[in-house]
Amino acid sequence: MSSLWTPSGEHPVEPEGRQAPPASPPRSGPVEPAEADEARAEAEVEALRQRLAETPAETVVANHCYGLFELGAIYLSSNPPLLPQARLAIDAFGYLVDGLGDRLGDALTPLRDALAQLRLGYVQLDRAAEGPRSEGGEGA
Repeated sequence: MSSLWTPSGEHPVEPEGRQAPPASPPRSGPVEPAEADEARAEAEVEALRQRLAETPAETVVANHCYGLFELGAIYLSSNPPLLPQARLAIDAFGYLVDGLGDRLGDALTPLRDALAQLRLGYVQLDRAAEGPRSEGGEGA
């Protein structure tokens, strides 16, 4: 004997010609395990919100800055580099670091260093994308 799964539960399936009665009547409301999963997920979200509320804002903002650093680095390391996307991520990172300055606390120095490295990498890749310049040309 095999069974067939349906949203209302598992039902045995008899061979041709024989019909077994359903194992249980179909439920009309939500299934209890789904309710438990939902309650557990809501509790986890609330715990995360509480931890976030207990974390200093400069730590959270610095974490977002590191995310923008990673985003810029991903675009720069693409083959070929995605320079317009990298520039947006680097500019956003720069606006936060330069605009907030000392308000970022102890994270300011490493964030400024990371920003400088990204900017340098962007300029190097941008120049390489322009190709070699002829000597004696304009701007020389």
